Amino acid sequence: MPTSKTKGARPEWKAARRIVIKIGSALLVDRSTGRLRSTWLNSIADDIAALAASGREIILVSSGAIALGRHLMGLPKGALELEQSQAAAAVGQISLASAWQDVFRARGLTAAQVLLTLGDTEERRRYLNARRTMDTLVAHGVIPVVNENDTVATTEIRYGDNDRLSARVASMMSADCLVLLSDIDGLYTAPPAEDPAAKRLDVVTAITPEIEAMAGDAGSELSKGGMVTKVAAGRIAIGSGCHMIITSGKVLHPLAAIAAGAPCTWFLASSDPVTARKRWIAGNLEARGTVEIDAGAEKALAGGKSLLPAGVTRVDGQFDRGDAVIIRATDGREIGRGLIAYSHEDAQRIAGKKSTEIERILGHAGRAELIHRDDMALSRI
Repeated sequence: MPTSKTKGARPEWKAARRIVIKIGSALLVDRSTGRLRSTWLNSIADDIAALAASGREIILVSSGAIALGRHLMGLPKGALELEQSQAAAAVGQISLASAWQDVFRARGLTAAQVLLTLGDTEERRRYLNARRTMDTLVAHGVIPVVNENDTVATTEIRYGDNDRLSARVASMMSADCLVLLSDIDGLYTAPPAEDPAAKRLDVVTAITPEIEAMAGDAGSELSKGGMVTKVAAGRIAIGSGCHMIITSGKVLHPLAAIAAGAPCTWFLASSDPVTARKRWIAGNLEARGTVEIDAGAEKALAGGKSLLPAGVTRVDGQFDRGDAVIIRATDGREIGRGLIAYSHEDAQRIAGKKSTEIERILGHAGRAELIHRDDMALSRI
């Protein structure tokens, strides 16, 4: 049965190395004044600094640009026209990025702004670019602050949620845990403000029709605490091997509260992010071509290495950068599948060459790996 509070953090929280944290506009921006809630902002910055100091990699998905921009532009309260929303986002994004930069700099941390649309997490070439950029940022201890590119996006603004975007970012980045900071401390069996008998669920292991029914429909989303999009985010997260938490962000130090066992709902994934990602590459993508590799490359892949151009003996098929290809041994065995970093024309040109020769051959600097080990799913070799 649901409980009001558990003692201490779950093991999934203690083990999480890469964490995506989604923060909504209502937590960051005071609706009555249109200004940042600086006390709360500093409290969560303290939490993030503590997590970073403990070796965690943090990625933020932060709303708030439109809420800040509409105040700075003097736009009226209530629903905005699409063009007004886009203009407000353009103005507010500068203030939002500056605020995060300031609070992190004060704690010895560096922030980076990353603006995405859902298309950037769906189209494979753009997906690879975004993933590699953010991988590089976190590898250097930088905290990416992600937001929807609301200035040019349309559908995202109409839906008005970053829940699903944060889940897609968590999936793309192979995060261990996604935290949705909400105005409610979890998923309830019914709207708690309306039903005194409503109970919070401690753990969800599958998104069933019953769970979806608890979230309600779009027409009742406000009364459910925005649960429709949060449950949709949970489906994306656990499907990619990422655990997800819904917990209250209305308190100060909400991340420290998770570690202390604050009330929340955990959506638990049945597999880890690496396993889920490799399963997706191996079974859910249509192969567009084939690369044949020599015995030395096969041995290197078996040892956990990436595929370098030098080990490739033949390239077949018509594929673009980011497409899935089959990796074969010289005797025709399928060794695995992966997302290739070059188009078929460029892959043919650099096949068998050293990575140091790529710039000379193609006329521009490219990735050293033809297929990175993180973008590869191997058969038993």
